[in-house]
Amino acid sequence: MTEAIEQFFATLPARAPQVLRAPLTGTLRIDLADDGRTEHWVLRMRPGAVDVDQGPAEADAIWYSSVDLFDRLVTGRAHALAALFRNESTFSGRVTLFLAFRRFFPPAPDTRDPREVAREKVRRAR
Repeated sequence: MTEAIEQFFATLPARAPQVLRAPLTGTLRIDLADDGRTEHWVLRMRPGAVDVDQGPAEADAIWYSSVDLFDRLVTGRAHALAALFRNESTFSGRVTLFLAFRRFFPPAPDTRDPREVAREKVRRAR
């Protein structure tokens, strides 16, 4: 497991109030594979809160990813939906849990809010 992944999971409870605002409750298990072994992370999500645990457990949804891909996701170098569409990872269960969870991932390092770009253009035009 990479240090970036460990830090990512450690910060989830503190970040949950800003990220998990929808009335969504459920358990998401993330299975991370590396060199023939799989590490399980279990997230129990509810509005404004998430509990993080490790180990195999029953879940409403399961997301399977390689450690390498997940490291790229937590550092903003990859996008979760794109990874699913390219079959780099798999998902089963309640898709709303995945859609809510992906909001924890950071944007790409050079990404800018399009509203801010538009404001800068207006300022320059004046």
